[in-house]
Amino acid sequence: MAGAKDKLVDGLYGLGWAGVKKLPEPAAAALGRKIADVAWKRRGKSVLRLESNLARVVPDAGPERLRALSQAGMRSYMRYWMESFRLPAMDPRRFGTDVSIKDDHILREALASGRGVIVALPHLANWDLAGAWVTGHVGVPFTTVAERLRPESLYDRFVAYRESLGMEVLPHSGGAAFGTLARRLRAGGLICLVADRDLSSSGVEVDFFGATARMPAGPALLAQQTGAALLPVTLYYGDAPRMYGRIHPEVAVPASGTRAEKTATMTQVVADAFASGIAEHPEDWHMLQRLWLEDLEERPK
Repeated sequence: MAGAKDKLVDGLYGLGWAGVKKLPEPAAAALGRKIADVAWKRRGKSVLRLESNLARVVPDAGPERLRALSQAGMRSYMRYWMESFRLPAMDPRRFGTDVSIKDDHILREALASGRGVIVALPHLANWDLAGAWVTGHVGVPFTTVAERLRPESLYDRFVAYRESLGMEVLPHSGGAAFGTLARRLRAGGLICLVADRDLSSSGVEVDFFGATARMPAGPALLAQQTGAALLPVTLYYGDAPRMYGRIHPEVAVPASGTRAEKTATMTQVVADAFASGIAEHPEDWHMLQRLWLEDLEERPK
């Protein structure tokens, strides 16, 4: 049964990649909105979890406001997928016109320094499009890490898709990714990591919208170990096809403290930068999973 389900999932994603990129852009956008609205009206687990997460981000929102936010959030999430399916066929010149990043001089100056750069992003708007902006407009290749998906063929599709955009993709599992990332940084390279959720035992506890969550230690540890610049980045959607973003100031390595203390301090700074971007554009935060420790404890034992 699992094998049949895996084949179905892979087939659906394959259909998306093959079919959506052939649609006219307005038709693809309309399809995304329709799928989002159908999913939202069904009030499934993912939609309810999105609403629960948004309730922490916008604590003064009443039920009507939360429902409107979750509907906008599902539309934003499906916009991400429709855009991602179409990215390999997009004219690279559009990366410079459709994407506008504030304070991108911080990124360019850090790259020019030769120290290596770690970009840390939350699940805001379209991080793949931001990656295409880096490779296609800034003209810099980078390395990232992808979670191994089931079925394996689906993971292979994601890797091939991202590599077609100029990214080097490492598997999250296996333990070798950290060493490879460190080598890329010591060579003055760029790595980009989605870093707003980590449920592993190595995750760093942070205060996030007034409650405790865990975020990856990797970005802060890599910055300490290699001397690379750690730059949080937040994104948000404008009217289609525009996307905007901001490069936040470098997260400094504390002058004193143990490695664990420095990691905790730096990860909290990253979390605060993420929170500022999410609070301004909550509808573009695609967090449809449990994040806060209190919510994880709700699971039946």
